[in-house]
Amino acid sequence: MSEPEKEIVEHKVRRAVGIHALRKIGKIVAEEQQADEGKAKVVRWFLRYGWLVALGAVSAWAYWTGRI
Repeated sequence: MSEPEKEIVEHKVRRAVGIHALRKIGKIVAEEQQADEGKAKVVRWFLRYGWLVALGAVSAWAYWTGRI
């Protein structure tokens, strides 16, 4: 194989390897984002309804200890 043909083949191989690596990285990032979305959903739920749960727990504790 002549030198210019070899360089072209090497360039194509490097490009294919790079594209493959980018796809793998993209898949990893997508999985991490999906996990982060799940955590964010839990945090939003606690911010939205957690204060009601805390208020209910404190009210029940106050009732059972005779404070109310």
